[in-house]
Amino acid sequence: MAFASRLMNKKVAAAGAVGLGLCAAAYYNTREPVMASGVRARRLYPPSADYPDLSKHNNHMAKVLTPAIYAKLRDKTTPNGFTVDQCMQTGVDNPGHPFIMTVGLVAGDEECYEVFADLFDPVISDRHGGYPKNAKHPTDLDASKIRGGIFDEKYVLSSRCRTGRSIRGLSLPPICTRAERREVERVVVDALNGLSGPLKGTYYPLNNMTEKDQQKLIDDHFLFDKPVSPLLTCAGMARDWPDGRGIWHNEAKNFLVWINEEDHTRVISMEKGGNMKRVFERFCDGLSQVEQLIQKKGWEFMWNEHLGFVLTCPSNLGTGLRCGVHIKLPNVSKHADFEKILENLRLQKRGTGGVDTAATGGIFDISNTDRLGKSEVQLVQELIDGLNTLIDMEKNLEKGRPIRHLMPSPKK
Repeated sequence: MAFASRLMNKKVAAAGAVGLGLCAAAYYNTREPVMASGVRARRLYPPSADYPDLSKHNNHMAKVLTPAIYAKLRDKTTPNGFTVDQCMQTGVDNPGHPFIMTVGLVAGDEECYEVFADLFDPVISDRHGGYPKNAKHPTDLDASKIRGGIFDEKYVLSSRCRTGRSIRGLSLPPICTRAERREVERVVVDALNGLSGPLKGTYYPLNNMTEKDQQKLIDDHFLFDKPVSPLLTCAGMARDWPDGRGIWHNEAKNFLVWINEEDHTRVISMEKGGNMKRVFERFCDGLSQVEQLIQKKGWEFMWNEHLGFVLTCPSNLGTGLRCGVHIKLPNVSKHADFEKILENLRLQKRGTGGVDTAATGGIFDISNTDRLGKSEVQLVQELIDGLNTLIDMEKNLEKGRPIRHLMPSPKK
């Protein structure tokens, strides 16, 4: 991938744009820990003495890390000074999660995926079901290829698509400096201000909002809350809150961009009801326009043909896409094979309040399981086809009919 050589000019441009703050930060971030005597502290101990105790851990990082991998990577740094220990810290501090298999690893910059490939590659493969090192990720944002996607609103209550995008040349949220975070905000808001028509909107920085305004947007599921989960705070993503953070949305509040949460940006298309086709069309149109506007200013998104769009967490590589609905399934959800049905459809469930919540009234947040190795169009079509199956099952159960003939076979 040769990130370092490819990013040379972009790094210079970024440094010039951000100014002395970024230059000073780059110097600071490249220094190793130093004791009062001036001796580089890390060199005093062998890697075996620094190896973390992962005996009670259940995450992808803990599963694949070995003393040999750690010894090979411990003293390496990316050009920004990010270390493998910083990448791993969230997985060391958080043994596991009651509902999901966490990754336990984050990237501080784009180069982490290359410099620490001996750890990131097996974690990526483990998380994404065996993704080979030489695989190429397809990208396809042509919404005209979608078949169907308009659902009965008796079952589908709301629809949304979201993804992340990172600005090449700037560090990711776990390590970014204040200057870099503010530069992300400036670059993205400048691009968003160029949108017109139905996508035209306004940016609302968090540090200018009242607590009441923030809470209203959070309650309406428009705005992200301050990260309180150890999975995020241990990775350094809540530093300097709320400096450099904000939300942009169009007038209809159906196209939103979060700035400087877990990723540089989270792009969301959403609306009430079951018209997933329209939601995906707006999603693709908005993403394409924003990317073009950013490129006109001399910037670009982090992307390569192996990993697709590069984001903070390896779980979101590729498309970064979570396309889902709030759907009412009071009967199917009680079926003994509900979990297996979702697995075979390559779908996952959450409570409507997020990953840590349970479903209420038989209403679930159902979305695609996969992110990497399949294009956006493929994943949305799989979701649509899977939802059609679930709704057919629900209708049959409502009438006391069997659903065995509707049972899906495992997808590859």
